[in-house]
Amino acid sequence: MKHQKDLLIFKYFSFSSLLFVCCFLFVAFLISSSFVFAQTTTPTPTPSSTKSNQLEDLNKKIQELEGKVNELHQKGETLSSQIQAMDNQIQLTEYRISATKQEILELTLDIDSATEKVENLEHSLNDVSKILLERIVATYKARGVQPIHLVISSDNVTDLFNKVNYLRIVQEHDQKLLYNAQQAKNDYANQKNIFEDKKAKIEALNSQLEEYQAQLDKDRDEKENLLEQTKGSEASYQALLAEAKAEYEAIQGIISGNTNEGLIGAVNQGDMIATIIQGSSCNSTGTHLHFTIARGTSTENPANHLKGTDINNVSGDSFSPSGSWDWPINSPVTLNQGYGNTGYAAVSGIYSFHNGIDISSSSSIVRAVKSGNLYQGSYTGSSGCRLRYVRVDHSDGDLDTLYLHVNYVN
Repeated sequence: MKHQKDLLIFKYFSFSSLLFVCCFLFVAFLISSSFVFAQTTTPTPTPSSTKSNQLEDLNKKIQELEGKVNELHQKGETLSSQIQAMDNQIQLTEYRISATKQEILELTLDIDSATEKVENLEHSLNDVSKILLERIVATYKARGVQPIHLVISSDNVTDLFNKVNYLRIVQEHDQKLLYNAQQAKNDYANQKNIFEDKKAKIEALNSQLEEYQAQLDKDRDEKENLLEQTKGSEASYQALLAEAKAEYEAIQGIISGNTNEGLIGAVNQGDMIATIIQGSSCNSTGTHLHFTIARGTSTENPANHLKGTDINNVSGDSFSPSGSWDWPINSPVTLNQGYGNTGYAAVSGIYSFHNGIDISSSSSIVRAVKSGNLYQGSYTGSSGCRLRYVRVDHSDGDLDTLYLHVNYVN
């Protein structure tokens, strides 16, 4: 009997020990297990603004007009086709202005939305950070709890599993809290970047809008100038066209050195070197001096070399002198055509780039802008007329200045 009783006691304690060990190991496993929530490598995506139907329609019209303008410029050399091309160019610029304004409006709305999101995320991040800080303190205090303590302090197996389950829920909650805090931080950075990017884009669009506004004024001035010069006459337009062709040919020939030149001698800055032909002359229907600055076979903008003076700009072309040279003619100066992509170049349709400036004054005297050697030359082109010019090879550098539509004085 005693032997059977001892056996029963041994079996009970063996079972209890085994159950204890299993519970202990299980609790230790549960406590040591961590629930890892995968943190996204990129912030929560913020829907990017898609272009509105209105902006899409404007961009389509812009593309259509760009093709139409190019086609009209190549179509034919008539006054009506040129006026039609100008009208389309004006409309094209107007559409570009409208599209830019619409894009600025949509970006402004996006910025307002991003600003609101950033403010909300700031509050959310602050709240989550406070809660997380409290949980970190609580979790730190609970880190000292060992599995054996849970087992010993439990009244029964059910109580043990309730405590283990509670601890498991707390760990899971802390993991989620940590995840949310990191996600909120990423989203905040994301929205800040969106805000800054769109703000910079609006600044660029505002600058572009100013350029388009200036272009529109220029487009309208070009059309008015053409109508003023031709009086709506096809014959007048053809004469203007022929003049433009001949002058372009002559300028290209002179820059390339395909002329007859003779050295006159050294001249000083401010010396009189020629006079402007009054009235119409070869490749010119009116009184003006064509002034070009050349470096080899390329040209430079005279505005970068000439100093500021009293200018009556009737060309519609932008021109802001910022150099130190004196002008070749007396002030006040009338600017009839600027340098580069000018209105007259667009009117003629012969060349897209004007390599000098056309100027006039109450005085016909032409002076050297810098010291150097003076040459007299002429160019006879396909039109048959002889265009006279003078050139100064400057002694203090590799620049030359050319003065067209002039009379020689020596």
